[in-house]
Amino acid sequence: MSKSKPLKMLPEERDLPDGAANDDDDTLHEEPQLTADEAAMRAFLPASFGKQTVKPNVEAQFAQTRRRPLDAPDSPPRKGKGKQVFVAQRRVDDEDDEAEVERRNAAGGGGGGGGGAGGSGAMAMDEDGDDSDSDDDDDEDEYPISHEIALKDHTKPVSTISLDPSGTRIATGSHDYLVKLWDFPSMSRDHLHAFRSLEPSESHHIHSALFSHADSGQSLLVVPAAPQAKILSRDGDTLVEFVKGDMYLRDMHNTKGHVSELTAGAWHPTDRGVVVTAGTDSTVRIWDVEKKRQHRDIMVHKSRTGKGGRSRMCCLAWAGGSTGGQNLIATVALDGVLALYAGDGPYSRPAMEVRDAHKRETWTGGIAFSHDGRMLVTRGQDGDIKLWDTRKLKTPITTRTDFATPLHPEANIVFSPNSTTLITGDTSGTLHILSAATLRTEHALPVTPGSPLIATTWHPRINHILTGSANGELHALYSPTLSTKGALLVVAKAPRKRHIDDTTETAAVSADAVILPNAILGTGGAGRRVVAGGGGDPRRPNMPAVTPWGKSQPDQGHIESSIPLASMRDEDPRAALLKYAEVAEREPMFTAAWRETQPVTVYAEVEDEEEEEVVGKGVGERGKRRRRG
Repeated sequence: MSKSKPLKMLPEERDLPDGAANDDDDTLHEEPQLTADEAAMRAFLPASFGKQTVKPNVEAQFAQTRRRPLDAPDSPPRKGKGKQVFVAQRRVDDEDDEAEVERRNAAGGGGGGGGGAGGSGAMAMDEDGDDSDSDDDDDEDEYPISHEIALKDHTKPVSTISLDPSGTRIATGSHDYLVKLWDFPSMSRDHLHAFRSLEPSESHHIHSALFSHADSGQSLLVVPAAPQAKILSRDGDTLVEFVKGDMYLRDMHNTKGHVSELTAGAWHPTDRGVVVTAGTDSTVRIWDVEKKRQHRDIMVHKSRTGKGGRSRMCCLAWAGGSTGGQNLIATVALDGVLALYAGDGPYSRPAMEVRDAHKRETWTGGIAFSHDGRMLVTRGQDGDIKLWDTRKLKTPITTRTDFATPLHPEANIVFSPNSTTLITGDTSGTLHILSAATLRTEHALPVTPGSPLIATTWHPRINHILTGSANGELHALYSPTLSTKGALLVVAKAPRKRHIDDTTETAAVSADAVILPNAILGTGGAGRRVVAGGGGDPRRPNMPAVTPWGKSQPDQGHIESSIPLASMRDEDPRAALLKYAEVAEREPMFTAAWRETQPVTVYAEVEDEEEEEVVGKGVGERGKRRRRG
């Protein structure tokens, strides 16, 4: 094969020094001088032909959801090693420009993924007043609390939050009687609403709504403030409703279900067909999903101080699963007794019991096992947080007193994914990250100042912290570097384009719209429940549609023509009979054979004097009978 000849150099390239012909970096190009109008036109016109790909500025969108520091004196301090750390933050408003965001981030000493002390903008001051940037950088990479998004669909306190194992779907329950289902992939920054709202038990608020981890979140256990728990599908359809017991039976062993309000519930750690519920009837019942007509096992708490030997069950937790550990069921009653039962039985009496674990007649709403099942934490409205060792339950390992616990019965406390810390909320709306060893606050983060923080959860897979407050707000805390998916998908997604069918008055669905499976089509554009009668109260019944077949007041002429004798209801019965008197006398139907021979009835005429005598005689006879009696 013949070798290709090299190309000839152009005349102007021959005069250049060696190696300069291919060096384009040092070549200077003169830019034309453009006027203001020409520059605006150049920016308007496309730079190239073909399809233009517009990439959103993800960093700027993350910066809009970044939390910024508040005034340090108003935030709770953390003490340790001669330093005082203030962690008080809030989210940057959408109206702030990028320059303002950069200025705040620089002032807060934070770049990168997490915030100082677990969130951006944390300020760590030495005793001498110098900034501790190195400690801030270490804290920023510890907790996913540097950024947040707020979901505001509930109108009353959020009592429970649960995520499926994949971290894509959220279930929330509230005191507004509604359970709302959220989906991270279907939300955007301008559309942060639930795709379905349902009322499992009419006019009963929700205590708990938990996804099952044994079946990948395909089932949802809902515990309302009613005697019957329900199991819903992933899309909100009712699968199972457990039976209600006979309230007139004294022995709870003979009842088939709870006879009074439920307070808590939990799934079996490994068996997706078994759940446990606790109620105010002093019982804890284990249910088989396939046999909803009667509980499988029952644990009756016999109180030594309660009236009639009964006490309300406040909370429960079930430990044991893929991570190992003992299979245990822990309960706390209103009389302050902490009891541990073996998960596989027997259930006649607890395996371990601690009297006066919390103050009597105070509600204990928070209870949680560590992931290995060795540690147990409880929190009550007596202001105490106690850490227990399940292998030796006589006395708590660590106790913290005078903690500002909200008065809501669903206020909880949970372990972090690695069981080294705990998270919970207080009455001021602050999220506390506690050390699992000492129960001291390592970081405090104001989420909803002035509104108590009730429900908290920490998802291990997507590394998000979700909080629910008394004002109905749901906050998803995350970090762009520590977290995955979840809120990152929502923030990084471009704003949803408004469709012509997206209206607030109607619930029309476009042919181009994407509908989730089994979703309700009768919701408004924002995903809220639409009330036809007006007003925003979801408990108000919908007015019937005004149609020719469903009017609220049917047409009277249609009824008279279609229903025989319908006009008789508006007539006087005496007048209706008397109008036939003359016709019956003139043309009798049944006595026509005796019309000519029938004698005329003659009535005796009674005079006035005789009437008076008859009346007086009757009065005298009545008087004689009374005297005889």
